[in-house]
Amino acid sequence: MKKLFLLFLLSSYISSCASATQIPQKEMITVYATSAAQPWLTELYTCADNSAVSLNLTADEPDITLRVGEPEIIISPVYQIDEEEILIVTNRESSVQNLTLSEAQELFAQGNDSAKVWVYASDANVQIAFDQLVMKGRSVTSFAGLATSPQQMSDLINVEKDAVGILPKHWMAGNVREVFSAGTVPVLAITKEEPQGVVKELIACLQK
Repeated sequence: MKKLFLLFLLSSYISSCASATQIPQKEMITVYATSAAQPWLTELYTCADNSAVSLNLTADEPDITLRVGEPEIIISPVYQIDEEEILIVTNRESSVQNLTLSEAQELFAQGNDSAKVWVYASDANVQIAFDQLVMKGRSVTSFAGLATSPQQMSDLINVEKDAVGILPKHWMAGNVREVFSAGTVPVLAITKEEPQGVVKELIACLQK
């Protein structure tokens, strides 16, 4: 009987110790990054690790949204965390050389027999910025190819010798050559509401 009682006390002690040393659950924050803002999503995960926060990646009403360039309509708190340069790029073997603004406008508005123009959907971050900085009200040629993301644009430019496209500078890689700098735009973190607690900490971390 004494042995059973001692075993009971021992198991109770172990259980109480285990309960006392349980690791507290991390707070869950939902986040989303547009395709152009993916490099900053990596930084956000690093910030979350340092703050003991868990991130859930979702486009469904995220607590923090990362994007490149200003949205056309701003209805939520917006914080600049960096800036990005928007470039016109070609394959290194392309006949297209350094462009002036007027030459860039002409190329993307009317096309070129020796070049294949590639753009993004009209509501994509980079396309909105490009239209504001370069096209200035002019429409892109209907013969332009459509890339779904900066990664796909980079892949296309690397493979197709006659391709001319638009890339954020962070996505420059491989056999890609810059022929025109459209300018810089802010990289933004947008929150559903005025940030508090860990959301505020994450924004501050991204701004460092």
